[in-house]
Amino acid sequence: MNIIFRKITNANLAAVCALEVFEHQKSFVAPNVLSLAEAFASRNENIFAMPFGVYDEDTLIGFIMFGYDTLDEPNEPEIAKGNYLIWRLMIDKKFQGKGYAEPILKKAKEYIETFPAGRADYIWLSYEKENARAREVYSEFGFTENGETCGDEIVSIYRLK
Repeated sequence: MNIIFRKITNANLAAVCALEVFEHQKSFVAPNVLSLAEAFASRNENIFAMPFGVYDEDTLIGFIMFGYDTLDEPNEPEIAKGNYLIWRLMIDKKFQGKGYAEPILKKAKEYIETFPAGRADYIWLSYEKENARAREVYSEFGFTENGETCGDEIVSIYRLK
């Protein structure tokens, strides 16, 4: 596997928006078109939002979006201040179960460690309580739940070195 993050452009926009999760996962992650709209709106409010298509070489397999610092949302956890967020992460249903989660998270960590929006001590993310697979994958990578929530979602953090 050779995971590559590519910026969203007119060339890959439709393909990124067409990516899908399984029906039973649709309550766990927003559709990519909504995530891209959120990124656009956030940037207009000077909030760091960086969406990417996730590729294995030249094959589009998923979508990831990063945030940094506070998103100015009312239910935001304390850990958000001055840290990076994996705001969205989805793997298309055709590519799930093929071992992509760990390499994508490794590439995400490498990207964040370039500190594109500023220094940070942590990466944080959140997931639905019912999403046992997300909890397992993130825990295996080294994320730990810190007791906070983001709305109704569980917050998990990863300490940067």
